[in-house]
Amino acid sequence: MKRRVVVAMSGGVDSSTTAWLLKEKGYEVIGATMCIGMADNTRGGTARCCGLADIEDARRVALQLEISFSVFHLREEFEKEVIQYFCKEYVQGRTPNPCILCNEKIKFGSFLEKALDLGADFMATGHYARLDVDEEIGRYRLKKGVDRRKDQSYVLFSLTQDQFRHTLFPLGEHRKEEVRKKALQLGLQVHNKPESQEVCFIQESSYHSFLSERLKECIEPGPIVDRNGKVLGKHKGIPFYTIGQRRGLRLARGKPLYVIGIDRGDNAIIVGGEEEVYSDRCIVDSVNWIIPSKMISSMNAQVKIRYNHPGSEATLIPKGEDRLEVKFKSPQKAITPGQAAVFYDGETVLGGGWIREVLNRGDS
Repeated sequence: MKRRVVVAMSGGVDSSTTAWLLKEKGYEVIGATMCIGMADNTRGGTARCCGLADIEDARRVALQLEISFSVFHLREEFEKEVIQYFCKEYVQGRTPNPCILCNEKIKFGSFLEKALDLGADFMATGHYARLDVDEEIGRYRLKKGVDRRKDQSYVLFSLTQDQFRHTLFPLGEHRKEEVRKKALQLGLQVHNKPESQEVCFIQESSYHSFLSERLKECIEPGPIVDRNGKVLGKHKGIPFYTIGQRRGLRLARGKPLYVIGIDRGDNAIIVGGEEEVYSDRCIVDSVNWIIPSKMISSMNAQVKIRYNHPGSEATLIPKGEDRLEVKFKSPQKAITPGQAAVFYDGETVLGGGWIREVLNRGDS
């Protein structure tokens, strides 16, 4: 009997090629697209992915591949788990990563549940990442994709062993150019479709109008100050700023100034010179371990502090059950509360957590 797999089809080239690869391997493939579009334009815009056009692209590919196709309506779940999180983080002066929450709560949460309800053994996505099993300890290992430029292991650090148990990443062993070439050979119209946007649920090029609509009562102008508290100017509202930001400050001080801190209590944006953007220590909480299953003592790792960060050597120092301090061997630019810190041993993801506090900014 064929093993059944539901492929999360976004209407793009990666998930479309994923469906073909699995069918070629002999799986019973079901295509499914999640619909998470916003209710209407008055609430801050409509989705740039998983919209009607993308659903139709996915449906056409499924028809071409001769596989069944379903639409999973997950708008309420997406609103609760991703949109509300996104807004809340900005209100708190942090910079969120909605892609990670979407993977954890929606794609490998609600979507996976619906896939299993269809009798599927697995769910598959077009992520560029790899999974295998450490036979000695009986745990799944998450690894970087072969195509390092497209590697997406960073945004999958928060997944659990049970989620991995039902997951396939067929593109992990492939390079992006190979995937597009194969899609072209298959005659898939999506072979040259552009990449989806990082913040897929915001239609505009900037998230400011989205937040302005969503957070009307929470956005208040306030002071821009230096580290000594001297007022240098006025900001438009804390949600519009992030650590390391230079543009949009409208300050003339003879040298470039950057956002080095956000004081939610005093509704203030703190700025300083470029050297003050650097730090070598931060506190990370809500840590999820993949391998090992938990942290017993201090350990060394490569740590990525944002998706496009190359990673840097650091020591992880336990500070509680799911909390630790990251001490980098060299100062890192713009360590940002709200972003994820993901720990690697070579190509293997050890785990990761959320940056909550940056220590000794500009003092290292």
